[in-house]
Formats: sequence, C-alpha cells, structure tokens
Amino acid sequence: MSIVFLILGFVLLVVGGEYLVRSSVALSFKLNISKIVIGMTVVSFATSAPELLVSLQAALKGSPAIAINNVVGSNIANIGLVLGVTAIVGAIAIDKSFYRLTWPVMMVFSFALYYFLWNDSQLTPIEGAVLFVGLLLFIVYLIKGQKSNEEVEEVDDALSVVSNVKIIIWLLIGALALYFGSEWLVKGATEIAQKLGVSEAVIGVTMIAIGTSVPELAASVIAAAKQEKAISLGNLIGSNIFNIGSVLGLTSIIKTIPIEEPLILSRDIFWMLLFAAVILPLGLIPKKNTIDKFKGFALVVVYATFIFLVFKG
Repeated sequence: MSIVFLILGFVLLVVGGEYLVRSSVALSFKLNISKIVIGMTVVSFATSAPELLVSLQAALKGSPAIAINNVVGSNIANIGLVLGVTAIVGAIAIDKSFYRLTWPVMMVFSFALYYFLWNDSQLTPIEGAVLFVGLLLFIVYLIKGQKSNEEVEEVDDALSVVSNVKIIIWLLIGALALYFGSEWLVKGATEIAQKLGVSEAVIGVTMIAIGTSVPELAASVIAAAKQEKAISLGNLIGSNIFNIGSVLGLTSIIKTIPIEEPLILSRDIFWMLLFAAVILPLGLIPKKNTIDKFKGFALVVVYATFIFLVFKG
C-alpha cells in the first residue's frame, strides 16, 4: 500500500499542478492582469504548488526532514536531472541575464538557506519571511525590467476566454488533487523509509524530489525535442529560486522547520550548492554560452553518483 500511496501521490500532484496553473492563469486574465505579470508570478507560484504542499504537509505531520530535503533534492534534480536530460535532447542556450541576474540570485538564496539552517539548525518564521520577501523583491525587479513587447512563453492566450464555471471547476480539481496528492505522497514515503530502514531525509532528497520535478522535466524535454526555439537556462533554474523563497519561506512562516537529520547540513545541502555553482564554469568553457549534450551527460552522471551515495550512506 505504501507504494500505491506514493504513486497515487505523484500522479495527483502532476494533475493538481496542471489544473492549478490553468485556473490561475485564466483567473488572472479575468482580473485584467498583464501577461508579463501572469508569467512571472502566477505561473511560477502555481508550478511551485506541489513542492509547497508536500513540504507543508511534511512539516505539519512531524516529518521536517522531508520538508527541507524535498526542496534541497528538488533543486539538485532541477539541475542534475532536468537540465542534464534536457541538454542531451537539445542544446540549451545561456543568455546574458543568466550571468548578470539569475545565477547570482540563485546562489544568494542557496547560501542564505545554508546560513539560516547552519546558524541554529532550524528555519524559523522570521528567516522564512526574509526568504519570501527576498523572492517578492526579485519578482518586482524582474517585472520592472521586462520589456512590454517581450513574449511570455508560459502563458497560453486561449485561457483568456475560459468561462467562470470552468475556472471554478479547475480550481477545485487542482486544490483537491494537490491536497490528497501531498497527503498520500508524504504518507507513502514515510512508510517506505521505515520499511527500507533508511531515513526520511533520504526519501525526501531522492524519490519525493524527483517526483515533484517530473512536470518540469516533461515540459523541458518536450520543448527541446520539438526544437521550436532555444530553451532558456534562466527559466529552467528560476524554479530553484522559487523553491527556496516560496516553498521553504512560506512553510517555515507557518511552522518552524527543525533539522532532525544531521546529513542535511553535512552532505545534502553541499550537493545543492555544488550543482548550483557548477553551471557557471559549464557556461564559460567551450562551447561558450551553451549547455550541449556532453555537458548534459556529465550532469546526469554526477546526479546518478549523488543518488547512489545517498542510498549507500
């Protein structure tokens, strides 16, 4: 039953996330919010909903290791797995804003999270508020710097004509699917951890993290396979900033997240910092400003090594 709960949880999170994004964008059009704001705020927050619900459920159910390692593992998976596999399918372009803004901001959030956890072995409401306010300031800066004629790929114009009844139905489906999906995923994962004799932190940084990264992986690989346009690295790693700022920020505002598994601080978070940092030299060595299939393969191999070492440890 534990595996059934885990699989059902994954499926419901994917379904719930999709319906929440659709309903949120459609509702934003009804409220006359511009496409730029919708793309940079509504879509980004909606796509972080699965991680948020899982971390919140885990924290409230007394499994703080899952709450933290869900985000740490998801950030590692976004680069090692999602970025790596996507680059193998089709080369990823690195734009100037990555060096100037996205990468430095991701590193600041990553080191801020490390400092807050290292400082007192917990993430308090005040520290969560600092992370969340930092995210809001980053969003405001992005919106102000966005040119009005720039296209926002994530926003589907067809959603501007959806009826109110459909929006309400989508919202209900999304909310229910996310609630039960996160509930069953945490339940299944904790039971599997107990049966395998591994810690909840191991399950959180591997199975749950990969599960909550599946939607991003699918969307990125499909876009790369279609070769419609170069995939922006900034869009791919932007979710890492949202994971720390919104998921852990909001979760810790609601409930302090203590560290009960020492390996989070002595191992897992250093892997997160390593994967975040390594993109810079990858972008600067030949081929410059491109993550090609060879670099992508290297990322996947390092990610597989990380998974192996986590389970071996």
